[in-house]
Amino acid sequence: MKLNWLYGALFSGRKLVWASAGAMLMSSVAASAATEVRVWHSLSPYNKEIFEGLVKDFNRDQKDVTVKLKAFANEDEVEAALEAAKKRDERPQLVQLDDDRAPDEVAGRSYIQPLNTLLARYPIKDAKWFLSEQNTFARDNKGRLVAFPYMVDVPVMFYNVDAFKKAKLQPTVPQRAWSGLQDQLVTLANNGSRTCPLTSDQPVSINLENLAAVNNQLYAGGDNGLKAKSKPAFSFDSMYIRHLSLMISWVRSELMVKPEYNSVATKRFAAGECAVLFSTSENLGYFKNSKKLDFAISGLPYYPEVTKKPGNPFVGGSALWVTAGHSKDSDAASAKFLAWLAQPKRAAEWYQATGFLPLTDQAFALTDNGYYKNLGDWKQLVAANATSPGANSRGFRIDNYPRIRAMFRQTLETALSGNQPAPTALKTAAAEAAKMMAKK
Repeated sequence: MKLNWLYGALFSGRKLVWASAGAMLMSSVAASAATEVRVWHSLSPYNKEIFEGLVKDFNRDQKDVTVKLKAFANEDEVEAALEAAKKRDERPQLVQLDDDRAPDEVAGRSYIQPLNTLLARYPIKDAKWFLSEQNTFARDNKGRLVAFPYMVDVPVMFYNVDAFKKAKLQPTVPQRAWSGLQDQLVTLANNGSRTCPLTSDQPVSINLENLAAVNNQLYAGGDNGLKAKSKPAFSFDSMYIRHLSLMISWVRSELMVKPEYNSVATKRFAAGECAVLFSTSENLGYFKNSKKLDFAISGLPYYPEVTKKPGNPFVGGSALWVTAGHSKDSDAASAKFLAWLAQPKRAAEWYQATGFLPLTDQAFALTDNGYYKNLGDWKQLVAANATSPGANSRGFRIDNYPRIRAMFRQTLETALSGNQPAPTALKTAAAEAAKMMAKK
């Protein structure tokens, strides 16, 4: 009897051990069966940390999908890596890219799957996109969303409130008229901001693209290329000549530091060295995290002689594009991650922490007024993008625009260095752009 009992006890114990081992094995298999979603991005260091935090939350919230991030220094490196990846498994499931002002072309790449195709199979429920459907960013010529508009920003004017107070400017806000801002910059330069009254890291956006949009003018012919049957032409008229001449004089008189790149301008502003910065809203979270910086936000300047009321600038930034050729499980996992990012709480957290525009109406509505305290006109500047934009600020379509933009940047660099007068620089740039548009 005792032997039988002992034998039975040993047998039961073995069953328990085997059952436990089996459970552990099944658990291990289940964990390893999680579908992997690889995401490539080129976010700034500060926004990269915010994104990494959200991804950690997603991976912790569920076990079916695991998101793995890979960071690149800039979008050029991302594009180079995509070009080098010849096989499907070498590519990510999601990748951060600009729409290059020609989203149809990006969506038509062999390795890209338009977002609307993915969402037709795996819809994101109850989410209403914040950015107006009339805006062309990340939408094809039929108005369909071809990428997830997660890193969309707008150009703004950041200003150091302490610098304005030190200069005894009342009120302590920059004027929106270019002439009025010039007077303030003189006062700022003479009262504490001599080394850097104004700087920028967005010369083409401020001095060409949005000079048009904010002044309610077309940037290019054929309704900014949106309806043109032929290549839209750039016509840099007297407004552009006047403006670039003004900017050249500002650099010469040291009211403005020549454009500074690779985060130089943003770091200087964050350190309190510069009174005014023209940059993109994606830096808002970074500045807000700089505890010693007292700053606020205003819209870009305009010319009252050209328009009585400033228009909205073009939205910019980038989006998450879905790559093609992956399995159904992989696509479903990518859609699950995007749907999670679109949840009101998560989308609001991203908006508030970074300065990118809200992903959804729900994210904007979930953000209370306490967030906007001491941020100047930020709430109004954001809200303007939920409504239908004017005809001049919907966006623009320009073939080969990345190369054209690089050429424009070099043209402005040459002019602002005093090596070419504004009329010559702009005429040459327009002619060169026409040639570039003809090249695919």
